[in-house]
Amino acid sequence: MADMAARLSGIVGADHLLTGEAIGEDYAHDEALSNDPVKPAYVALPETADQVAQLLKTATELGIPVTARGSGSGLSGAARPREDGLLVSFERMAAILEIDTENHVAVVQPGVSLEDLDGKLAEHGLVYPVYPGELSASIGGNVGTNAGGMRAIKYGVTRNNVLGLEAALATGELIRTGGKFVKASTGYDLTQLIIGSEGTLALVTEAVLKLQPRLPHQGTVLAPFADLDEVARAVPKVVASGLGPLIVEYIDGLTMGAITYRAQLQLGIPDEVKETAHAYLVVQLESRTADRLDEDVAEVGELLSGLGAKDVYVLEGTAAGKLIDAREKAFWAAKEAGADDIIDTVIPRASLPQFMERVRAIAQENNTFVIGCGHAGDGNVHLAVLQKDSEVRERVLHGLFEAGVHLGGAISGEHGIGRKHAERFAALTDPAKVDLMRRIKTAFDPAGVLNPGVLFD
Repeated sequence: MADMAARLSGIVGADHLLTGEAIGEDYAHDEALSNDPVKPAYVALPETADQVAQLLKTATELGIPVTARGSGSGLSGAARPREDGLLVSFERMAAILEIDTENHVAVVQPGVSLEDLDGKLAEHGLVYPVYPGELSASIGGNVGTNAGGMRAIKYGVTRNNVLGLEAALATGELIRTGGKFVKASTGYDLTQLIIGSEGTLALVTEAVLKLQPRLPHQGTVLAPFADLDEVARAVPKVVASGLGPLIVEYIDGLTMGAITYRAQLQLGIPDEVKETAHAYLVVQLESRTADRLDEDVAEVGELLSGLGAKDVYVLEGTAAGKLIDAREKAFWAAKEAGADDIIDTVIPRASLPQFMERVRAIAQENNTFVIGCGHAGDGNVHLAVLQKDSEVRERVLHGLFEAGVHLGGAISGEHGIGRKHAERFAALTDPAKVDLMRRIKTAFDPAGVLNPGVLFD
């Protein structure tokens, strides 16, 4: 170990290689529930892409498992290190290298947080539209998991907004993929292959991000419904309206109560409506002009009223921002309420009623409490599972994932597979696809040192 430490510290400097008691508890986990923390043998804090490449080359030579870490806000265990491994933390690679206002791109290092990037882009009237709900999240982590969020219905997920990458391979090579352009028909798209690979193929050292104009006017409509089935039937109509909503979110009644209580938020909904509303739909619009926004908000209100909403509320002042913020922090509300697991299955949005019917049946069959909210516009359902019995909980989780896959969906819409769902991924995915993914990983990482145990058990 002393020899390994000497070689690693020779790359990043003795002050930037942590071992033993110098490794803090934060490095031992991400935010995944039901995953025990694991302290790695080494934590390296590189400053340059060349240092990252040299770390990976050394790890391959010595057979050291390598895990990448951004801000540690992931929910799948992909940033949980191995006890005998090396954790590469990108906290010192957090520079915004360029904001190109002519090409509408930003070039950033992987440790840049969404919050810092958004603050800089606001000065230029631009926005990076991927908002996965945690602004402390890093760009590198977002790329690794193909993060999505509430704005995916309009702007897509991370893979729709990353134009190019610089990445370090396990062999010690640095490659560049893509660039400051939106289309290319020149060989395999390595950018898209690396996005969502959760640190199993390469470690991203730089990203070229596609930017959008920051529209100045936003309006938010809140519509309570009798049940989630009514919400699910309304969503396709809202999407098909041509209004181009920025956000289309569903929140069940219990979750709405929890997040508004946690945020001390009063929305002005009468008690008689609250008592009979078991699901809510939140629709947010944005526009270049206030007049156009008012017209669109009025049209959405009329549409939702005609689709069975008990009432329609246009949120004024800071209420809209506070509700969206509370919804983004629903994970923390669920965690504080004692949730034992959080999942983010994705299904075709038109199949939401059938899926939620199956969710209710699985919960009842197993005497388990399941509540949630989700990105209704793109079928990404976030469910909190409260079940202390681990055997019963595993049965419930498998049933929920199986139901989603059966309806044409996938295990995860944006959190990733990580270590947490590797066995389920193998059990519920076409074996031919899994075998092909393994062969791709071998091509990128012949020694198998990059995040072993993630994606593949």
